[in-house]
Amino acid sequence: MQLVLVTGLSGSGKSVALHVLEDNGYYCVDNLPVSLLPETAKLLRADGHERLAVSIDARSGSAIALVPGHLEALRSAGIDVRTLFLDAKNDTLIKRFSETRRRHPLAGGDVTLDECLAGERELLAPVAEIGQRIDTSGLHPNVLRNWILDLLHVDSGRTILLFESFGYKEGIPLDADLVFDVRCLPNPYYDPALRPLTGLDAEVIGYLEREPQVGRMLDDIRAFLDNWLPAYTHDNRGYLSAAIGCTGGRHRSVYFVERLAAHFRGKVPVVVRHRQLAG
Repeated sequence: MQLVLVTGLSGSGKSVALHVLEDNGYYCVDNLPVSLLPETAKLLRADGHERLAVSIDARSGSAIALVPGHLEALRSAGIDVRTLFLDAKNDTLIKRFSETRRRHPLAGGDVTLDECLAGERELLAPVAEIGQRIDTSGLHPNVLRNWILDLLHVDSGRTILLFESFGYKEGIPLDADLVFDVRCLPNPYYDPALRPLTGLDAEVIGYLEREPQVGRMLDDIRAFLDNWLPAYTHDNRGYLSAAIGCTGGRHRSVYFVERLAAHFRGKVPVVVRHRQLAG
């Protein structure tokens, strides 16, 4: 049996995640009380369900601290447990609440939305670091759906190495474990012929590969990950996210992600994301 726990900040896309899981054959339970998690999984497993998705959020209150122990017990019982923690920047969440005019679950009295979000982050701290974190800031729902499916279709028995390109103009992704800055390298953007292209295009690839600095930095990042990935694996990391950033997130960072993914693919499960190309 596979159990996917969906958790995270209100307004971050948990409903989108549950819908895509339901569409792909998962038995979904929204806002399950934490105390019912072990029994629900066991009962549905006994009934022959092979895929279960459960949403738990801040409405469970302090009981959220019990979630990591419950998940470990379920793993010991032979269940393939995955955890998706959906997050977003505060300004994105505030905009979403404003657009939908929905009330935050922790709202009450004179508490501001910023204070609600701060309290929610504190409540969710016990589960924020135990699974794959996805920063949904600025993501179209269709992109989030695809990213979730990508993560669920790889082997969970080994550390998944996730490479993500991004643009510093949009901020560092909240889900990044490691961040590498390649803005010091020559920028194809300043060549008018290359500006509309991306790091996936042969012309941009050729431009970057002619620059010795690009090769040296690529070798350094590759060597760092080669040397330290075993340590992260030994630390029982299910996922390791390496974010590569350039100014706009369309040329240099995309090139680096593709080259790094090609190097590690076949050694470990690899997932690729291009945040500024998503749409």
